[in-house]
Amino acid sequence: MQLKKDKTFLQDFNRAAECEYLETNGLGGWSSSSIIGAHTRRYHGLFAPAINPPADRMVLLSKLDETIVVAGDRYEISCNLYHGDVLHPKGNQYLESFTKDVFPEWIYRVNGIQVKKTVCMIHDENTVVIKYEVLTAVRPFTLELLPLMAARGYHELGHASPGMHWEAGSKNGIFHCQPDGVNHIYISVPGASYQHAPMWFYNFKYKVEEYRGLDYSEDLLNHGIFFAQLKEADELFIIISTENPQGRDGNKLMVQEYIRRKKLVEGLPDDETLQQLILAADQFIVRRNDLKTIIAGYHWFTDWGRDTMISLPGLTLSTGRFGDAKKILAVFAQSVSLGMLPNRFQEQEPPEYNNVDGTLWYFIAVYKYLLASGDKKFVLDEILPVLKEIIDWHLKGTRYNIHVDKDGLLYAGETGQQLTWMDARIGTWVVTPRMGKPVEIQALWYNALKIYAALLRLDKQNDHADIVETSAAKTKDSFEKLFWYDEGNYLYDVIDQNGKPDPTLRPNQLFAVSLPFALIEGVKAEAMLKIVDDKLYTPVGLRSLPADDIHYVPHYGGDQWHRDSSYHEGTVWSWLLGAYVDVLVKVNRDPDSYRGNTQRVIENFKYHLNEACIGSVSEIFDADPPHHPRGCVAQAWSIAEVLRVIVDYELYRTREPNTDRHGMVKSYLPA
Repeated sequence: MQLKKDKTFLQDFNRAAECEYLETNGLGGWSSSSIIGAHTRRYHGLFAPAINPPADRMVLLSKLDETIVVAGDRYEISCNLYHGDVLHPKGNQYLESFTKDVFPEWIYRVNGIQVKKTVCMIHDENTVVIKYEVLTAVRPFTLELLPLMAARGYHELGHASPGMHWEAGSKNGIFHCQPDGVNHIYISVPGASYQHAPMWFYNFKYKVEEYRGLDYSEDLLNHGIFFAQLKEADELFIIISTENPQGRDGNKLMVQEYIRRKKLVEGLPDDETLQQLILAADQFIVRRNDLKTIIAGYHWFTDWGRDTMISLPGLTLSTGRFGDAKKILAVFAQSVSLGMLPNRFQEQEPPEYNNVDGTLWYFIAVYKYLLASGDKKFVLDEILPVLKEIIDWHLKGTRYNIHVDKDGLLYAGETGQQLTWMDARIGTWVVTPRMGKPVEIQALWYNALKIYAALLRLDKQNDHADIVETSAAKTKDSFEKLFWYDEGNYLYDVIDQNGKPDPTLRPNQLFAVSLPFALIEGVKAEAMLKIVDDKLYTPVGLRSLPADDIHYVPHYGGDQWHRDSSYHEGTVWSWLLGAYVDVLVKVNRDPDSYRGNTQRVIENFKYHLNEACIGSVSEIFDADPPHHPRGCVAQAWSIAEVLRVIVDYELYRTREPNTDRHGMVKSYLPA
């Protein structure tokens, strides 16, 4: 299950700094940095726990810089970028390899000494364990460890100030401080000595923040230095936690976590892509009170209704985690208001309800949960009444002018609001307003009605089910009359508030075929797929606009205005690969016909697992080749949808690929 970077790559700072590692703990917290240890984001930190899971995330301990001292010579194996693009120290020059296996692992080599470092976050607690294993050492040496504290909210940046507490102590081999005066940090370094000598380190530079047009400089506080004496074959386990680790064994903690993660992939096909995606999927399922939720993306998203429901089938059902799926459906059922699921839970404020599609995706998630688990009692007793409330509110009208029109289609939108997944807004400017009747909203509404009717029949409410089926038929009839764009041979993206169809070519039309109950089939579905394939498909996802559109933006970047204005104007989204593969399968129903094309999608995509956040999937990519990864480095629905179709259609690499002259997989030869 290994993804690996070699010495040559790691010693190239600019290339290596673009790759990251991510460890998470099932609470919303993480340990993360570039794979050479130089922070490039404000969100990077060796220990960033969620104080009130999954909220109140803080970067407490930013770094633990390391120096190897042998025979009077000092080798600083850490790496930092400072203001003015000063790189010091240049510890990446001592790196032999970085490997993403079950945990991220590094091997350093200096002056006859080879040390392997492993970082592991412990599930369901705010604890990180770091293991140093001395593989070879021609003589004993000292490992100096210098902790650098940030102790601030994960969106913030810290600067030298008297507000940081310099007091710290070391007792029974455990260092303790409250750098912000509130939150506790404990560091256990068995057998080490500690020297207290507080000082500030100034002007760390986070180059990704600079690229994003944001503040990018920070100061970090060091309380003192640990000194550990090591020799060949020694192992040193460091425990960093918000709770006192007195009496805890770092080795046992790491072994327990290793066993937990290995069980996630037990019995699966020997397919690296599948297994890495399942390990990545585990990072997004987190605790919310006594139930579960899904973090939309690391490092800055919380749990979003839309992202959660789209992600749920891939993250939980495709991985056999039915209990987690049930808890997620339950926690969102408790938060329904006026027939709507929250768009997102916020850190310190009430949930927001500004979306139209997240609520409808809930029906898809419930339906797929029932099919996978067979849990009729939970769905009929606890969820069906919630679905009835949702349908009733949509029929009579709810927030943001969301209501069923007289033609049976679902209308949504108010001036200044962005309600679909294409939700970028800059001030009062909604970049892609799509007010009226968006194509995927009709597909979701039709599926919600069909699923609701099916559940009513399962509950023996046949008369009510007949009425709902009639409404669904009306929706489908109106859709067929209004949405087909004859000239383009595809579906309109939206029928606007004035009844005018928008012929902009977008990937949203895929959902009219990909969802469980299709709105178009046959020749029209084939024609639509062909133009989407020709103009929107890329190896890492689908463009949100074709390159020949006047509004197309080839690259995503710059300050927030430039980023948000290009978010859905060509930018590639990998989560759409799920719907794309679904349509490939539905259009080519014969498994022998679709298998080659669908496996081609996965083979063309899998290189991405070894870039950006190693072993994970980015949120978005530049529209133009080489499709540089952008946005969140690890996105729930990106992982979930690729994982879902691999499992649903058994797209494991069991055949030899036939590539074209560019190396792109075109088809599969028979096994």
